[in-house]
Amino acid sequence: MSNTLVYLLNEKIYINLTNRCTNDCIFCLRNDKSDVKGQELWLDNELSTSKDVIKQFETILKQVQTNKPEVIFCGYGEPLLKFNELKEVAEYIKANYPDTKIRVNTNGHANFVYKKNIVPELKGLIDEFSVSLNASSKDEYNELSQPKFSEAYEEVKKFIKACADENISVVASVVEGYKGRHLDLTECENIAKNLGAKFRVREWIPNGY
Repeated sequence: MSNTLVYLLNEKIYINLTNRCTNDCIFCLRNDKSDVKGQELWLDNELSTSKDVIKQFETILKQVQTNKPEVIFCGYGEPLLKFNELKEVAEYIKANYPDTKIRVNTNGHANFVYKKNIVPELKGLIDEFSVSLNASSKDEYNELSQPKFSEAYEEVKKFIKACADENISVVASVVEGYKGRHLDLTECENIAKNLGAKFRVREWIPNGY
């Protein structure tokens, strides 16, 4: 266990807000290891505040070589489950480092969790959402992502469209090649495009980073 809220990977700054998630994806890296390049991402607790994150962010920022770093909310959990903290940290970064690109990697369940469309509140703060589509059908999604509620796949698609409707760059991603398994990438890409999103295939990395 640790308290790694901010970490570096390939010169990009990643923010690990929470270990909680509404999915239990069978291909998730955290099922097999506790770290990313030696940086422990299992948190001691879920009590960290935006101030805690900002403090670590400032420390990590000093280690980055580029003048225009990219910040990605992505760790061992679903970052939008700590929506207020995410928003406060994004506001701080945009106010103090306006040239910084901010991306959120998400499973797309936030609007279901909060029972409202949260995307408009993040316009101007988040430059891009990367949403885990993960499948070409509900049954396949349920098998691979193992969500904790029944209409999760539809909620993912609704979230993608909500981002596109706000004219925020959105990428629908899938994990391809998990233990030799192959998705219908053409159908996944069609779904993404019909929702107004770009499409990205992420090759499964057996040993993670």
